[in-house]
Amino acid sequence: MSAETDYYIGVDVGTGSARACLVTSKGSIRASNTQDTVTWRDPHDHRIFEQSTTDIWSKICIAVKKVLEDSKVDPAAVKGIGFDATCSLAVADFQGNPVTVTRGDDIGKVGTRNIILWADHRAEEEAELINSTKSVVLNYVGGTMSLEMEIPKILWLRKHMDPSLFSRCQFFDLPDYFTYKCTDNNTRSFCSTTCKCSFVPDKGWQEDFFTSIGLEELIDGGEWRQIGAAKGRVQAAGTPVGKGLTRQAAEELGLKEGTAVGSGLIDAYAGWMGTVGARYMENGKLSGFPSLDESRHRLAAVAGTSTCHIVQSREGIFVKGVWGPYKDAAFPNWWMNEGGQSSTGQLIDFIITTHAAYPELKERAKHENKNIHQVLLDILKRLCADNQVNSFTALMKDVHFYPDFHGNRSPIADPRMRGAIVGLELDASINDLARKYYLTLEAISLQTRHIVSSLNAAGHDVTSIYISGGQAKNATMMQLFADTCGIPVVLPMNGGEAVVLGAAMLGRVASEGLTRAEDMWRVMVEMTPSGTLIAPSAPSKIKKILDAKYKIFLEMIDVQKRWRKEVEEATR
Repeated sequence: MSAETDYYIGVDVGTGSARACLVTSKGSIRASNTQDTVTWRDPHDHRIFEQSTTDIWSKICIAVKKVLEDSKVDPAAVKGIGFDATCSLAVADFQGNPVTVTRGDDIGKVGTRNIILWADHRAEEEAELINSTKSVVLNYVGGTMSLEMEIPKILWLRKHMDPSLFSRCQFFDLPDYFTYKCTDNNTRSFCSTTCKCSFVPDKGWQEDFFTSIGLEELIDGGEWRQIGAAKGRVQAAGTPVGKGLTRQAAEELGLKEGTAVGSGLIDAYAGWMGTVGARYMENGKLSGFPSLDESRHRLAAVAGTSTCHIVQSREGIFVKGVWGPYKDAAFPNWWMNEGGQSSTGQLIDFIITTHAAYPELKERAKHENKNIHQVLLDILKRLCADNQVNSFTALMKDVHFYPDFHGNRSPIADPRMRGAIVGLELDASINDLARKYYLTLEAISLQTRHIVSSLNAAGHDVTSIYISGGQAKNATMMQLFADTCGIPVVLPMNGGEAVVLGAAMLGRVASEGLTRAEDMWRVMVEMTPSGTLIAPSAPSKIKKILDAKYKIFLEMIDVQKRWRKEVEEATR
């Protein structure tokens, strides 16, 4: 059991920042610090997103030292540290030096830009090759491997890198890189290897698959040194990695040598860990201590730039177009599925900032001393009054939006899907911007229903959604989720800290040596602040509109696929 005076540090490496939180054994955040990280783009290729482990590690060290300084907590009181990160590919040589992943003369050489970010879509051809193999590994990613996963990116590097340089590379999913950096132990996590690297549950790496796609050298006589995880060198979430922090890592972080380091999680899974254990207030009463079995009814939606949807089950459930099932990804002997939307928060920002009325919106927000979202809601309320309707949904009933501007992650698993709006007018006013803003929230909600429906049709029993991330602050959107999906939404307190809180839980699990799912669940419930339940509340007329728009939403998918096929046939 953890003492009241014990502390844990969670480190969350997101798309644009590194964040550290110092957390008590009860889940109270004593200090938090965020440092921006650098992302490089290619002006000639919109698909390219690259980062640097050197840059990110330096920001992690600043953030960790800052939370210790701000809290005035003795480093000796920090009993464990845990990491989560985006599912990005980090490349290093066997001495730990970063290896350049940028196309050109320096690719494969020691250099700064050694991360292919999750959002990078350069490996489309490689993903198509992998998906043509019909390998058993595809069964565990909903039948289609995303180009955002690590094996397509490694294959791209194999094609563009000098073979002698490629053979010197170690490849890490980003959470595993940072536990390696801290401990000098390259043991991998089940979460990263099964969810993003094609490690098959109970079977491991599949030699025939890697041979069929031209990556047979990774087999390495069964050692698999370049991608790890062979011969038992793979761990469940939170289990202690190596002997804890090395002397060098401890000095750079400002912590004590030997501090426990928990095996890591992908950021979305840390978000699951930091939310679904929450109790909640309903009718003025706090819900009871939830059982471990209750976890399988709670879908975590980690909603930031993109959104990931994570749900756990006792047995593996195969869902077409949804990643998984992944065994041991979080709890030993439990399975997880992962749905996702490639662009949600990013899409909302895009719709707002590219509209002709955006400068006017910014000026009005400044003048009224409000954030832009509140100004847009005020405009929508006025438009409802002017049009004599009593809801935003009724206001937008004749306009339909399909939101896959950046391809579909699930449940269609098609990177070629694109966005569409039906019902446009010759209007570039701020009123039109407000309408399109709400329409975007509605489209994201309809797609969430599509994912939940697909999960439940395959055998899951999702009865609530636990939302964390920046979108959880948008009350209009959260009510829309509940109304559209027809199930309650729970918003844990400090939902914006849920991911980094999940990472801190890994530190506690490591420090206490916990290995049973029941004990890990207890830690989650104890450390997750209580939340607020938002029940579906749409009047029957509005619910009918949402149901009709969901039917149209599905038809827009079918129409786009049919149109694409017709054009392909016409241009052969």
